[in-house]
Amino acid sequence: MKQENVEALYIWIDETATIIEMDLNVTYLEGIAETLDTLFNGQPFEDIDDQLSTKLNNQLVKIKSDEYSKEEVRKAIQLGILKGMKDATQQQHLITPDSVAMFMGYIASKLFEGEEQLKLFDPAAGTGNLMTAVINQLDMEITAYGSEVDQTLIQLALANANLQKNHVEFFHQDSLRPFLMEPVDFVFADLPVGYYPDDGQAKQYKLKAEEDHSYAHHLFIEQGLNYTKDGGYLMFIVPNFLFDSDQSQQLNEFLREEAHIVGMLQLSDSLFKDEKHGKSILILQKKGQSTTAPKQALLVQLPSFKNPDAMADILAQMNQWFQDYKAIEK
Repeated sequence: MKQENVEALYIWIDETATIIEMDLNVTYLEGIAETLDTLFNGQPFEDIDDQLSTKLNNQLVKIKSDEYSKEEVRKAIQLGILKGMKDATQQQHLITPDSVAMFMGYIASKLFEGEEQLKLFDPAAGTGNLMTAVINQLDMEITAYGSEVDQTLIQLALANANLQKNHVEFFHQDSLRPFLMEPVDFVFADLPVGYYPDDGQAKQYKLKAEEDHSYAHHLFIEQGLNYTKDGGYLMFIVPNFLFDSDQSQQLNEFLREEAHIVGMLQLSDSLFKDEKHGKSILILQKKGQSTTAPKQALLVQLPSFKNPDAMADILAQMNQWFQDYKAIEK
């Protein structure tokens, strides 16, 4: 992957999105979604005026999307989205840090080493950055599904996947409602943290709160298990306080019944402005007839991704752990 390619493509996306933002009087993020769709289609949409159409055709002459690798495309789009997110400060409009997305791809490649096919699902797909970062690191035939309730984010996710030539089927819906989808091998997400407002829908879940609103991040874990095959894996970015909150006893009991905790990797505090907002990567396996819990769960305090020596040390330990774990599994 070449950094200069990422920068050149980002500059083009930024310029084109700004033209669309000004001409159509839309948000910069909506401008990026239109830009990516235009680039993917290779021509402006027919329902825009001639003046904008001419400007977009002039932009398209400057670029050939086929000349960029999947990761160059993903990173350039991510830079554009990050710029747009600075204006849209809603909590759900946050993007998974790139180092974390890459690391989750590495863990997925270890969990499914040797597999030829994989069905995966991200129920909190957002802009599709985490999903495509993981897919790009898996060397197998992938069938991918994603769900997102926000109109702009799902448009960005679809365009993001299309331009990277990753085939993903998206559901535009509340991810805590039922899906028309068979269970998959692997569910992963950067979980939305907070209360779920729809108490009626929350009642369908074992992890509903006894009183007041239920935690969305708890319900997402249960929903993830609903759509995972027996013996399949789940990987979630969760708040560090997941097992210390007022509803955590209920979550602990539920997980003991339904899943094996494979690992909990605490991310470096350096990734977060405030350690109260610290996160971890939780790895689960859905229980099945032939599954067994690991002898020792993978419990790791990750160093900063900017410390290559400490990181190399941890990765060596993790590689050994996965080797032992996979040997027992067989």
